[in-house]
Amino acid sequence: MPSDIGVVGAGAWGTALAHVLAAKGERVTLWCHGADSFETIRNSRENRPYLAGISLAAGITPTRTVAEAVTKKELVICALPSHVVRTVFAEAARVLDRATILVCATKGLEEGSLKTMGELFDDLFGGEHKGKLAFLSGPTFAIEVARMLPAAVTVAAADENLAKSIQQILSTQSFRVYTSADVIGVQVGGVVKNVIAIAAGISDGLNLGQNARAALITRGLAEMTRLAVRMKADPLTLAGLPGLGDLVLTCAGELSRNRAVGLAIARGKSLDEITSSTRTIAEGVRNARSLHALAERLGVDMPIVGQMHRVLYAGKEPADAVRDLMLRSLKPEAG
Repeated sequence: MPSDIGVVGAGAWGTALAHVLAAKGERVTLWCHGADSFETIRNSRENRPYLAGISLAAGITPTRTVAEAVTKKELVICALPSHVVRTVFAEAARVLDRATILVCATKGLEEGSLKTMGELFDDLFGGEHKGKLAFLSGPTFAIEVARMLPAAVTVAAADENLAKSIQQILSTQSFRVYTSADVIGVQVGGVVKNVIAIAAGISDGLNLGQNARAALITRGLAEMTRLAVRMKADPLTLAGLPGLGDLVLTCAGELSRNRAVGLAIARGKSLDEITSSTRTIAEGVRNARSLHALAERLGVDMPIVGQMHRVLYAGKEPADAVRDLMLRSLKPEAG
């Protein structure tokens, strides 16, 4: 029997997940914030603003109503930008059945509060829904997932049986899902990699070479792991798909929006010019501010994140940021 699934967020990632699940035979209701996405999906089976060129599976029903997307669903996926999750799911919380499984596929921290998405959902739904909450992350470009090219991700839940249940629902021949119990580690990896990818884009844009990119990825992984461990995560999680896997893809992939931001900065474009020229803002732009504040709050050394915060929000020249990273005091690698 097909499952009734709601996907909240019809950007590229939400649409890709909806398409994969509907192609598998599930009944998917996809909430569209924008009228343009809603109309093109309904009338031409294509989300032209975000996933042009993909003919969407017939099992997708677009809606403009959050309640329709989440009511009487076996599973609901949050695929929203992090800065709107609280607003949208505050509305969803009024009608979401407490038996419904909630999978968060958003990568980010809440601005201001610096809360993880897990902490945000605890605010909205309370502790009683914790046994139905899971987190999905891993190295994925939406367009490749939508094209049914091979991809692997991790779903983390405190309840092992819940993670296995979600694994069965989401897995397809092209979309392989692994399970984890480390809900913090899976969330942290998806946040930090966005900021490191901006640094990698700057490095590439300044023609600093592949050695520099490899160093940024490796030291970025160290920063990611330090933060995750301080937040009580398992460091091994960050060596897997939600950490190293996502970091490598986002830092080196030609489709990476965060890397593209770094490339544009290296070419001399301002943050205002970059953000005004695109429909969606790369999560790393927002994450840099929140991560920098969180690292300071927790006393975690994250020099790459700190330099990216200065470049994005304090007008620091990219070349100066690279110089200062290279001239930091010498120390053991494991330090």
